[in-house]
Amino acid sequence: MRILWLKTELLHPVDKGGKIRTYQMLKELKREHHVTYLTLDDGTASQDAKPRATEYCHELVRIPHSTRGKFSAGFYAELALNAFSRLPYAIRKYESVAMRREITERFADQSFDLLVCDFLAPSVNVPLEVACPTALFEHNVEALIWKRHFEVQANPLKRAYLYGQWRKMRAFERAACRRFDQVIAVSREDSQMIEREYGVASVKDVPTGVDTEYFRPLKTENDELASEPHNLIFTGSMDWLPNEDAIKYFIAEIMPLVKRRVPDVTLTVVGRNPSPQLIDLGKRDASISVTGRVEDVRPYIESAAAYIVPIRIGGGTRLKIYEAMAMEKAIVSTTIGAEGLPVRDKHELLLADTPVQFAEATVRVLLDKDFARELAMRAAVTVRERFSWSKVAEDFAQVCQSAIKRSGVIRQAATEMRSDVDLIA
Repeated sequence: MRILWLKTELLHPVDKGGKIRTYQMLKELKREHHVTYLTLDDGTASQDAKPRATEYCHELVRIPHSTRGKFSAGFYAELALNAFSRLPYAIRKYESVAMRREITERFADQSFDLLVCDFLAPSVNVPLEVACPTALFEHNVEALIWKRHFEVQANPLKRAYLYGQWRKMRAFERAACRRFDQVIAVSREDSQMIEREYGVASVKDVPTGVDTEYFRPLKTENDELASEPHNLIFTGSMDWLPNEDAIKYFIAEIMPLVKRRVPDVTLTVVGRNPSPQLIDLGKRDASISVTGRVEDVRPYIESAAAYIVPIRIGGGTRLKIYEAMAMEKAIVSTTIGAEGLPVRDKHELLLADTPVQFAEATVRVLLDKDFARELAMRAAVTVRERFSWSKVAEDFAQVCQSAIKRSGVIRQAATEMRSDVDLIA
């Protein structure tokens, strides 16, 4: 296949779930297919992002684009002005006349077998008429994230604003899903929701994968890394609202309950761009460490006694859980945190949805080392046997090729129908 892949960012540094999924998928697809990667570029990628793009594409096309930094005066002004836009803010900020023009010109100069829109945001720049089949790669059901945002928000003004963003996102996402020839979700739950809520028949799900060679215990028989017996770890991009909400929720409502049973419990939060409020929490409480971005997350996971996923908001699937499974860590998660992953409560991880339940599960894996080890080993076996990236990319390619074949049949039928009409006329 010749694929035109649309994105809103360069992939290096590969430091968050969506980037990881795209990077690993494209690395595998590039072995068998030709990939042109057309992306917005706001200048914040690492210095080696352009030369390293050869790892995942044959041709890189960058469109200069600027967005307001979070928590800046301009950012809050744009949020306020968005009240008068038909588009949700998370889509509006990626509108680009230049990207739309580049897509059109690419099709004028080259032929592609498939256009893939990676995440919902770039779809705002896809022309209505495209000279090849199209696929929308939905890493999340975006409207569901915004719905959960307003549902857990206590502040009335923020709740009202988030409600408006949810309604806009739902309308935009529904229209976008219905205009693409194929929608690809990352879980069965997401594909069923898209089919049910948006009336989309051409939706398939392709599971999330993990690099099982990279994510595995670092210790050896002769060089064993000592784990901190009562240290908990959370990893994820801290500029993604569901992650920030999860940690604030854990610190405020769950950690005090854990401390009653395990007074020396500590929490390490690893991920890029933590908010000033979260950084301040880490400074004021010696039991909380906020690292910011790190080059390699594995040593942090390795040294922890257990991995927590207290997410209350979100959609799609959490790559972080597969990574922790491959690192042989006991995991405690909310049901939403593990949503879309074929994992079982009390088999690969513990699921808990109230502060008391989450605290009890966390205390159990901290104090019962044998139980925690058994849980971790079952999780590692599951992820290594079923979720390598090569298998996931193969499934993705098959869905794409089926969409191309189906679209060709439809276009041929339309051509024949027009010919019949011309003969009758």
